[in-house]
Order: sequence, then structure tokens, then C-alpha cells
Amino acid sequence: MQAKLLGAVGALLATAFLADPAAAADKTKIDFWFGNSGDIAKRVQEQCDRFNQSQGDYEVVCTSQGSYDASLQNTIAAFRAGKQPTIAQVSDAGTLDIMLSGAFYPANQLMTDMGYTVDWKDYFSGIANYYATSKGEMYSFPFNSSTALLYWNKDAFAKIGKDHAPATWQEAGEDFKALKDAGYACPLAFDISNNEVWQYVEQFEAVNGEAIATKKNGFEGLDAELTFNKNPLLVSYIKDLKSWYDNKLAVIKNKAVGQTFVEAFAAGDCQVILTSVGDHGNIGRTAKQGMNWGVSMLPTYGNATRHSSYVGGASLWVLKGHSDAEYKAAAAFFNFIAKPEEALTWSTVTGYIPVRNSGFEYLKKQGFYDKAPYAGRELAIQSLTASPASDTAPHGIRLGGLLQVRTEIANGLQAIFVNNADVQASLDGAADRGNQLLRRFQQTYKNVQLP
Repeated sequence: MQAKLLGAVGALLATAFLADPAAAADKTKIDFWFGNSGDIAKRVQEQCDRFNQSQGDYEVVCTSQGSYDASLQNTIAAFRAGKQPTIAQVSDAGTLDIMLSGAFYPANQLMTDMGYTVDWKDYFSGIANYYATSKGEMYSFPFNSSTALLYWNKDAFAKIGKDHAPATWQEAGEDFKALKDAGYACPLAFDISNNEVWQYVEQFEAVNGEAIATKKNGFEGLDAELTFNKNPLLVSYIKDLKSWYDNKLAVIKNKAVGQTFVEAFAAGDCQVILTSVGDHGNIGRTAKQGMNWGVSMLPTYGNATRHSSYVGGASLWVLKGHSDAEYKAAAAFFNFIAKPEEALTWSTVTGYIPVRNSGFEYLKKQGFYDKAPYAGRELAIQSLTASPASDTAPHGIRLGGLLQVRTEIANGLQAIFVNNADVQASLDGAADRGNQLLRRFQQTYKNVQLP
């Protein structure tokens, strides 16, 4: 069944050079495929190296597949060929795809079988609820977890008489105009690719307490239908964003124009962006010298009450078809990365947040968030826990083929911003195309109940 998830892409097989062949023979080696690239890929490799150096029984060989999409597709292709890695990183958007594949060894069962006791309630509810089954079972390990924040240039805002970031989008629009009048050519930098649908549609709906689809964003059934196009708040917001774009208060920044919105902000060329807290470390390392910047939670729209944002990033899945020795190695690796000390190291070198309360408390005791390079990252935790777990609003998105659905939404945004298409008509078209994808996914898993 797992072969039905996505089209197969040639799987990348990893080998590792070991200086001592005799020692290698005594170690159980496992493969871990991940989708991160660039700076984060280096940080993942460093974590793998720390695990390998921490003990002498196991070796995890970590190989970047280049992107989340490629990581999932390559894993599926490898599973079909019987050459799957022991551990595969799957993005938040691919959760349902692999959850219904039957190709995995449930994380909670793995740890019990291998003799580890895990306090699954230690995970932040905003993270656990996204990845857990309806019974609260964790089939995968939350790994690089994040949420979206607003990044703002404090020096630029000081020139317009502001000492705080906008709390609402109405205030943000006024700030963008003031920044433009003050001579800033790029008050807001944004992008409309499928990766950025997360910030501008999904997270917008989340913090305003709205759903993008029926059935609590798919958590209650595969027959969910997209409804984001029927939300007056989102439609109005996209119209505002288009107005800001037309009036040069917002500028599209991506690789096609030679500078991504993250790069534009770090260079001081643009004064506001929305992006993952996972970019916090990279911006800190690359920001223009002397630049004074900060982060805040995403603005709400109109009179909406703030709700929790959605977790982003990815989780780690253990795949079927391996030996007990390899599963022991995987469990040891998971136990290692769950240590509070490792959470501190991981959060220090990236911008990702600790996934467990114990890790967060450890970071606070170490004074982590009091240090200038890391100050503000705690806002991601506040954003993910802004509303109680009992909140009736959806706690995430569980739609099959969400990566493809995002592409259709991005295509709708492209029509609006590049081709000046009607906002409502374009959003309606994106929802229609997305619903066709959902119906095909539903047909693939006909009569299957969500776990």
C-alpha cells in the first residue's frame, strides 16, 4: 500500500567511511535519511556524530535527501525495492501519507519493545496532538519542531516611532506604509511558493482559530473538504496582502529574483518577514553587522482571539523490514536525542524548539533564553500553546497528499499576485483542485479508518 503514496523517485543509498574496519564489524549500523539541506543538514550530521561518539555499539549513517519531498519519495521507492533506511524523516505535511502506509514500526511500540520507558505526556501538547493518533499514540518521534514567527527590524521600526512588532494585521499594514514613507523600499518580504503556504494560509487560519478543511482539518475522517476559500478572514487578508504588494509595501523575494526573503531580512534590505523559528539561528549568524532585530508571534486578524499556531518541521519514522539489532540501534538513537542536554545543543545550533517540556525547562534553567542570540525563541513555545489543549479549534492538519494540496494553493496565489486574477475566484479554484486530490487519496484508502 505504501507504494501508492507518491510517485517513486530513485532512492539514494548511503555508505560511511570508517577508519577501523575491525571496530566497524562489531557495531550495528543503521541508515537515517533526512530531508533537510544547507545549514540544518550540517547540524543534523553533527547530531549523528555526537551519537556515534557517545557509545561504541551502534553507528547511525545520516544522509540528506535534499528536501522533505525527496526524503519521502526516496524512502517509498527504497521500501518498494527492499532497501529502505531504518529511520526516515517525514515532514509534518507527509504525516498522514506514511501513517496509512503500514510501512512503519510505531515509535511507542518500538521503545517499549526495546526496553525504554518514555513519558509521552512530556511532549508539548501542540506538538504531540499534531503527530498522535486519535488515541494519543505516538507513531513517530517529533524531531525538528518549529512554528512560524514574525521577524522585525527594530532599528527600522524605531525610525517610525515604534518599539514593538505589530500584534494585528491592521497594525502591520499601517506599519508597512510608515516604513515605505520613511524610505524603506521593502517593508515586507514574502514568497508564494508551496513551501510558504504554511505561513500565509495554514498558520493564518491556526492563530485565528479557523480551519482550512472540514472534519477538523481531516483529523476526523478522510472525507474532509477544503474550506479555506470560504473563510472571510483569510479572503480579506489575501486581498490586503495583494494591496500591499500593488502599492510596493510588500515585495516578493525568492531564489528566482536572486534573494530569498530570509536573506533579504538578514541583509537589512527588507524589514519584516514571516518564517519558521528554525531560521532564527541562521539569521543570527548571517544578519548584517550591528542590525537590531527581534521576533514576535504572528499577528491576528480583525477582532479574532489568538489561538495556538501549528507545529511545523518533521518527525522520525522507523520502517519495517529490519533486524532486532537495528531496531535496538534506532531506539538508542532516539533515547540519545531526547536527552535534555541534547535538546540544549540542538536548539543552540539551529532555531528549532525543544519538543518536550523537560527539555524546555532544562533550557530555561541554563539561562538559554536570556542570552542575546537566542532571546525570543521561547515565543515559539508560547505560540504553540496560546490556547488550551481542550480548544475546539483544530490542533493541526491531517490531510492526505498535503504537499500536493499546498502546491495547488500556491498556484492560486501565483495567479493572484503575478497574473492579477480575482482573489476569490483563484482561492475557489485552488480549493476545487485540492479537493480533487483529497478525493483521490480517499479512494486509495477506501474503507480505511484513521488511527
